[in-house]
Parts: sequence; C-alpha cells; structure tokens
Amino acid sequence: MNIARSLNNWRKYRQTVTELGRMSDRELTDLGIGRSDIRRVARNAVGI
Repeated sequence: MNIARSLNNWRKYRQTVTELGRMSDRELTDLGIGRSDIRRVARNAVGI
C-alpha cells in the first residue's frame, strides 16, 4: 500500500510541476508563485 501511495503522490507531483510549468510568468505571478518555486509548491501540494 505504501508503494501505491508513493507512486500516486509522485504522479500528482509531476502533474502539478507540468501544469505550473506550462503557465506564463504573468499567470504564475498572479498566483503568487515564482518560476523557481514550482517544485516547492508541488511538493507542498502533494505533501512530500
């Protein structure tokens, strides 16, 4: 079960990084996120 949960968390993390990475700098700024913060935000969103 831990393996399945870890895999699911990894998928959510990658999806979040991908989606945020596709946004323009303007869109990210509107959300209060810098481009360099994308991975940190994704980790926090998933709880890693």
